[in-house]
Amino acid sequence: MLVANAESVLLFVNKAAGLVFPGARPGSAMADAVPAWLSSAHAQPPGARIPTVQGPAAGRTYEAHPTVRDDDTVVWWLVDDTDHRLAREALRVERERTALLTEASNLLLSSLNLERCMDITARMAAEHLADAALVIAPSRGRELPVVTCLRGGSPSSSRTAADPDQVPGLGEALQGFPPVPSRWIDPTTAPAWLIPDGFGPVGSIVITPLPGHGVPAGALVLLRGAGTSDFSAEEEVFARLFAARAGAAMSAARLYAEQTSITNVLMRELLPPSLHQVSGVEYAGGYRPSLDHERIGGDFYDVHPAPVQGDGSLVVLGDVCGKGLEAAVMTGKIRNTLHALLPIAQDHQRILSLLNTSLLNSHNTRFVTLVLASAMRDGNTVRLRLTSAGHPAPLILRADGRVEEAPTKGTLVGALPHVHAETVQVTLGPGESCVLYTDGISEARGGPMGGTLFGEERLVRALEECAGMPGEAVVERVQMLASQWVGTGRHDDMAVVVISAPRTNHLSAVDGHTRGRFTS
Repeated sequence: MLVANAESVLLFVNKAAGLVFPGARPGSAMADAVPAWLSSAHAQPPGARIPTVQGPAAGRTYEAHPTVRDDDTVVWWLVDDTDHRLAREALRVERERTALLTEASNLLLSSLNLERCMDITARMAAEHLADAALVIAPSRGRELPVVTCLRGGSPSSSRTAADPDQVPGLGEALQGFPPVPSRWIDPTTAPAWLIPDGFGPVGSIVITPLPGHGVPAGALVLLRGAGTSDFSAEEEVFARLFAARAGAAMSAARLYAEQTSITNVLMRELLPPSLHQVSGVEYAGGYRPSLDHERIGGDFYDVHPAPVQGDGSLVVLGDVCGKGLEAAVMTGKIRNTLHALLPIAQDHQRILSLLNTSLLNSHNTRFVTLVLASAMRDGNTVRLRLTSAGHPAPLILRADGRVEEAPTKGTLVGALPHVHAETVQVTLGPGESCVLYTDGISEARGGPMGGTLFGEERLVRALEECAGMPGEAVVERVQMLASQWVGTGRHDDMAVVVISAPRTNHLSAVDGHTRGRFTS
């Protein structure tokens, strides 16, 4: 406790106050005996309110509460609030750090792009944890992917041909080992590629791993300039917490990128191929999965050029029971099996029997309907052998607009011990086509009331209007009408293949894969 008069002269100093302010004695001027934060608070103009103040003294902090007595003397009561201040400061820092981790999580988890995650990590680390930050991903070949950011700047990406083992703790961090304390790292040994341009001398370095899902996601390097304080133990611990959030996001982004790449490769293998002219016969195809956001499903088609000169090309169109990815995987197995059976491509019955045996032995619960077509150019006509196994019969579009149904039928494949099918022969004249389709088209529900089948009759009428059209135009016409019919309603997978005889006579030699030249 201190007592001072209106002239800022001390009148009384108790023992505790004397320990806090060794120079304070009765008769001393407050300006000479106590810190300025206290003496200036006392020296208020007459009539002014004297405030409660706070400030440091003897290595601690105190609150000074004034009591004004009737004789205008002021009693200053000193309260040591050092512990409270430290607790409040620790709470403030903890709240800021929690807010930072929350913000980092929200920003990082909002993206599955690895480069963006690295940019966010570097920018936030430079802004809140250090003067500059580097995010280093595991090496790709001989180069390290690095994102660098200075406080207040923008992240920049680069690839550096550097040996991480030359930086103490970096090689270990990239392998996921615990970080070494910053005091063990000599800043003067940092290589030039680790220091951003214009940063200046390095005062301290923290290197911590970015832990991922099973494998390390990289390393985080924090730099402070020579004129700033070194990293404390608490700051290093918090840096590891921040790195754990960032590493998890980067690992998820990398895993997503790898899975996307794998998915794209599988998609390319499972999607029906682009069709063209093979051995003088024109082919066109179209496919629409049951769900617009999917790219694959249970319908498929392929055209296999004849393995032996003089034989017909094998055309396959099928419909696997089911929809979506599981059905698509089954179509991949069936297509691979059919590809392996190409040496017997001309024997439709044997192909169906062997495929049936393969499906029954695989213990799967799915079956498939198929239509096989062997197509061979014969002068200006195309000779077809058609076999349906539980599938809608092919439709023949004649040059005069008549539509005929090929009289072939059979049992579906993969459900019964034995499969039976009838094979028929059809000849296409110039400009005529054979249309193979799946029941996703004929059984598409829509129309004015939304529940009417598109039906085979409506498909036949649509084809009658396509007489003389190229195969690609026929495919587009059928797909357009079926899509308009279902509108936004649910539908099954839709696939259609058109085999056409060229409308003209062949003049120039072709290699079996090019269009060549034709004349009427």
